[in-house]
Amino acid sequence: MTVSEKSLANAIRALSMDAVQAANSGHPGMPMGMADVATVLFSDHLKFDPTQPKWADRDRFVLSAGHGSMLIYSLLHLTGYAKPTIEDIANFRQLHSPCAGHPENFELAGVEATTGPLGSGLATAVGMAIAERHLNAQFGDDLVDHRTWVIAGDGCLMEGINHEAIGLAGHLNLGRLIVLWDDNKITIDGAVDLSSSEDVLARYAATGWHVVSCDGHDVADVRRALDEAVADSRPSIVACATKIGYGAPNKAGTSGVHGSALGEAEVAAAREFLGWTAEPFVVPADIADAWKAIGAKGRDVRAAWEGRLANSDKGAEFARRMAGELPADFSLSAYIDTLIANPQKVATRKASELALGAINDLLPETLGGSADLTGSNNTKTKSTGPLTKDDYSGRYVYYGIREFGMACAMNGMALHGGVIPYGGTFLVFSDYMRAGIRLAALQQQRVIHVLTHDSIGLGEDGPTHQPIEHVMSMRMIPNLDVYRPADIVETAECWELALTDATGPSVLALTRQNLPQLRLEKGENLSAKGAYRLIAATAARKVVIVATGSEVEIAVNTARALEEQGIGVDVVSMPSWAHFEAQDAAYKADILPADALRVSIEAGTTFGWERYATLRFGIDSFGASAPAEALYDHFGLTAAKIAPQIAAAL
Repeated sequence: MTVSEKSLANAIRALSMDAVQAANSGHPGMPMGMADVATVLFSDHLKFDPTQPKWADRDRFVLSAGHGSMLIYSLLHLTGYAKPTIEDIANFRQLHSPCAGHPENFELAGVEATTGPLGSGLATAVGMAIAERHLNAQFGDDLVDHRTWVIAGDGCLMEGINHEAIGLAGHLNLGRLIVLWDDNKITIDGAVDLSSSEDVLARYAATGWHVVSCDGHDVADVRRALDEAVADSRPSIVACATKIGYGAPNKAGTSGVHGSALGEAEVAAAREFLGWTAEPFVVPADIADAWKAIGAKGRDVRAAWEGRLANSDKGAEFARRMAGELPADFSLSAYIDTLIANPQKVATRKASELALGAINDLLPETLGGSADLTGSNNTKTKSTGPLTKDDYSGRYVYYGIREFGMACAMNGMALHGGVIPYGGTFLVFSDYMRAGIRLAALQQQRVIHVLTHDSIGLGEDGPTHQPIEHVMSMRMIPNLDVYRPADIVETAECWELALTDATGPSVLALTRQNLPQLRLEKGENLSAKGAYRLIAATAARKVVIVATGSEVEIAVNTARALEEQGIGVDVVSMPSWAHFEAQDAAYKADILPADALRVSIEAGTTFGWERYATLRFGIDSFGASAPAEALYDHFGLTAAKIAPQIAAAL
């Protein structure tokens, strides 16, 4: 006997309400409301194979409304993924269960993106769709031909990042991106009309999207709408009119079912309403078999794709890129040799551009961009023509003034695989991007942020544009490598480190002002140590000055002034706190010995530097509008003002 689609959907509802009830924590309403839509999506359209969850040409499915995580956990289990097991689901939201409160990409194969902050998942999916079109342009339909699907709620569509994301997607005409909107008209506070009266579909249409509506509980109508979305060449949003908590006879359609367990009595009533007689966490065999059959449909499609990959003259290169492996001979050592041979005084933002010139020639997978600051961030090179709706093969994205959207889109590109994304803006605007950068770190994705104008050295733009706390606040994010290079050589070294680390994102904090080349001898990548002795004391060592970025030059000049007084000074350049902390105790004790006065110089907050220094020079106020030289003097960040204070401290 054929299993009805309502029965398939009710399996999702039952698992969702049982798991949330067992945990007495979670959001049963969205999975119960969107179960019918998800059933049609997985049975009719989604291209996937649970036995090969990382198959490169699978469709990407992103549950942007991550609070409804039991929807994806139910679907993964029902369609035959190895995880989650029914025991995992029964332990929903408990320690060591992969079924976390919100989906985590590192917990379960089949979870394409970590979603939690509303709107971020949809913006991440935009990046996935960009990566798909870009790789399709390079490798063709035989190897790259899939869609990106999103389930989003009202919150995802209200958040500001949604506006950034859909504007970019519409501009690039990402027709392989389809958003299924759970239009249930309920938020945690109550009805949507308490806080919003906008015409959502009109907003999407205005940004170049195709829009269509359906009854989210009528599978035939859902099927019609999804077919229409697939047929349209534009990105699509499907407004699925649903009842939150569908099946719960007393709570459905109310905010009471949004973020709380139904309660035993309501679960029992829902079972009766739905005609679901199975015990908790039990799926009847016929329904379970029908779901497994849906999961098995992609195997032949995947096998055919593997045959095309094996026979393609581009197959090896495609496989390399999707694996995230750099070419075996990748190195910037030859480029760095040219810097040693021909010293240059340049801003580190310019040094980054020069390094990127070499990098982008060596690595065809880099995909750059800037949030409308290309000429200031210096992120475009001759190898990176623009990526447009008419030419997806380009390697440079003009993100517009969309910093947060850029950050999350780059996360999506990295999660998709096959590209290494980097993007630029001013360091001070990392505040706009912080949630996206944090998500890259949480998801362990190689995303590189080129954040220029990194201090008061940017000058006359004044305190609104002068970062003070930003470098330190970035250092606080776990699994984020923050680099602040001191010259052109360190900049190249930091780029090499960022590119070779596939386990997390990086920030390169770069100057507007020119800096002298301090590294003049060939050798190993010293920035890999995080901190190293740039200059050793000539007189008996009494002081160690540790500095970063543009302040390393100030440290060198300060050391010279003190050495003239017979005070021995080591100068330590510390481009990366994280890499220094990874060194062994002996190395750290050698670089920062306990028997010397330790001094830090950084043109930003002194907060945090007590870890390494007793005497700290920095800025614990906002900046000011003036030329850079005047500002450094005003804030006491010159050798003439620092050296006497060190001597007095001795």
